Amino acid sequence: MTKVYGLLGKHIGYSFSRGFFSDKFEKENLDCVYKNFDLKQIDELKTIINQKNTAGLNVTIPYKEEVIALLDELDPIAKEIGAVNVIKFKNEHELIGYNSDYYGFSESLKPLLNPNIKKALILGTGGASKAIAYSLNRLKIDYTFVSRNPDFNELNYSELDEDIINEYKLIVNCTPLGTHPNVENYPNIPYEYITKNHVLYDLIYNPNETVFMKKGTEKGAKVSNGLQMLILQAEKAWEIWNS
Repeated sequence: MTKVYGLLGKHIGYSFSRGFFSDKFEKENLDCVYKNFDLKQIDELKTIINQKNTAGLNVTIPYKEEVIALLDELDPIAKEIGAVNVIKFKNEHELIGYNSDYYGFSESLKPLLNPNIKKALILGTGGASKAIAYSLNRLKIDYTFVSRNPDFNELNYSELDEDIINEYKLIVNCTPLGTHPNVENYPNIPYEYITKNHVLYDLIYNPNETVFMKKGTEKGAKVSNGLQMLILQAEKAWEIWNS
């Protein structure tokens, strides 16, 4: 029986995961297919679970946190992060939630780091940002969230000044600003204070170079998009499903 893997999300259209896994299944001659499950609400997951040949799922925006309530068990790391992007099926209908985003981010960030990087700004506070925060903790890099509606201990974009940008040498964009097709958008931070000692990491992978990244490059900063993170988290997801 053909195994079905898929991505849970909303308005997903083309997805990195579908392209990645479809290529993998073809190259390795595996009897598997990968589908996008575009859900209007997370409760629709129940119909997917009940299909006998569903073997594993990825989860993307906006369901990384919402899906937790429908799972039977959480891997300890996913529990600590508070967000799930991989679901493993145990005994057919028992669902276990994992997070492979933190692994993809950590491993793709390590080659970009330099000794000046002690602190990071995380732009955005959604499900993806939780995995980033967990990764930075593990890498012993202090972080502060930046939000348009900041809670206690978070910064507002309007508070970012030269002193803060000098102090925080790693800036991670976890917002959707700049994603195709709205490629002209970008997070509103004071780019004039970015230096060659900074690293600007954008979780977006389409387009290949966002305005956020271009503005960093203009100031001599190291920049990265989210493609390598996506490849690494997908490989880790495959490992989880097959362990």
